Amino acid sequence: MPVTIKSAEGIELMRIAGQILGRVHNEVAKELKAGMTTYDIDRLAEELIRSYGCIPSFLNYEGFPASVCVSVNEEVVHGIPSKQRVLQDGDIVSLDMGVIYKGYQSDAARTHGIGEISDKARLLIERTRESFFEGARMARAGGRLFDIGKAIDASVRPYGYGIVRDLCGHGIGRKMHEEPEVPNYRIAKRGMKLRAGMTLAIEPMINAGTYAVRWKKNGWTVVTADGSLSAHYENTVLVTRDGPEILSLVEEAAV
Repeated sequence: MPVTIKSAEGIELMRIAGQILGRVHNEVAKELKAGMTTYDIDRLAEELIRSYGCIPSFLNYEGFPASVCVSVNEEVVHGIPSKQRVLQDGDIVSLDMGVIYKGYQSDAARTHGIGEISDKARLLIERTRESFFEGARMARAGGRLFDIGKAIDASVRPYGYGIVRDLCGHGIGRKMHEEPEVPNYRIAKRGMKLRAGMTLAIEPMINAGTYAVRWKKNGWTVVTADGSLSAHYENTVLVTRDGPEILSLVEEAAV
């Protein structure tokens, strides 16, 4: 499938989808606390998504059984919400969700601490978020695709973190996953030239230990191979002639 260049109408609908998704993330974050189940988070997020007139894009996507991927501690991505999984003080939890608004998609992820978390966990979350912004700065017309991953890599490599290689970012638009794939790590080549109107989901997944991961028996949930903590930060980004426009940020610092 070729890379799609979005029309002015499509871009505006993706802006609206992104702003709704950003608000949902912020509203869910305010409710997170020890004692909640990951199922509680999924129910809350789905209600909010639908209250804004959107469809939760993850629900039943390729068989995924929930509206939000809720990944705790060593879980990297695709954690399946459960009534049995209860958040504890000191946990970190990554929430990855998407919305569909009038046929256009937005995708974003955040990692949060529950109660008092360790300095190690706090720094991992902060540095993963920072690496997103370093990568997003490269998403400008005339730039090169692999410069995004190169910038993310340069941001976190000095801390000894592992950058997940088995998963990556992606194009997004009418479909959740479109071309191109967006690696989060350094590649020797520079990749395709970026054009105004491309929309990318940039999403560094950073582990406190090894970059290696494995899949749990449920076929969905990805965990760190060594049991170390993992953090995830993602936004939907529009490539423009004037630089990146982050579509799924609300009341947060933009590039």
